[in-house]
Amino acid sequence: MKSTEIQKIRELNEVELEKRLADLKKELFNLRFQHAINQLDNPMRLKAVKKEIAVVKTIIRENEIKNSAEA
Repeated sequence: MKSTEIQKIRELNEVELEKRLADLKKELFNLRFQHAINQLDNPMRLKAVKKEIAVVKTIIRENEIKNSAEA
């Protein structure tokens, strides 16, 4: 994942981040299902989606910490 993509994710608000996280989890579920029935075209996509989920969760947590420090 490029730093420009991460920067775009950082610009999203809390609701958009939660929606993105839900979409990624749904995609990961579908990819795992395809993998189980041997219909997965790009197995590296599994790793990429997991990494993107981690990035989104990290940014959500950073925002939580920042907001609690300001309060």
